[in-house]
Amino acid sequence: MNYANWIFGKQMVENRISYPMKNLLLIVILFILAGCYYDSEEALFGKPAALTSTCNIDSTKFSVNIKPILQSKCLGCHSNSSAASSGAGIKLQDYADVKIHTDRLLGTVQQAAGYSPMPKGGLKLTDCSISMIQAWITKGSPNN
Repeated sequence: MNYANWIFGKQMVENRISYPMKNLLLIVILFILAGCYYDSEEALFGKPAALTSTCNIDSTKFSVNIKPILQSKCLGCHSNSSAASSGAGIKLQDYADVKIHTDRLLGTVQQAAGYSPMPKGGLKLTDCSISMIQAWITKGSPNN
């Protein structure tokens, strides 16, 4: 089958395109079609190391997992010294403060409907951090 005939019609090809041009045209069309192949960066090079790490929520502890998240993402506004002025009076400085607010903590960090999304003006917590907070609350918010 002559692909140039098929694409442009037999009459046009016979009258206007020479044999070397037909081959050139066929090669150009094949290159164009081959260029339409799509691969994602992940399929070609694998996932970045940050995305392949696992999130272990089985042994989530307040002192090891939850407190560092709160210190890095929440205490800018919700420390004992700044909660009154920039944290709506909500303190998250230590376990006793956090325990009082566990009923709202998960909804705010998940940025769920009906909750004030936190952290304000910052990026949403990572899925792993949110999963750790959820696992800790599900376990009864132990002081460990």
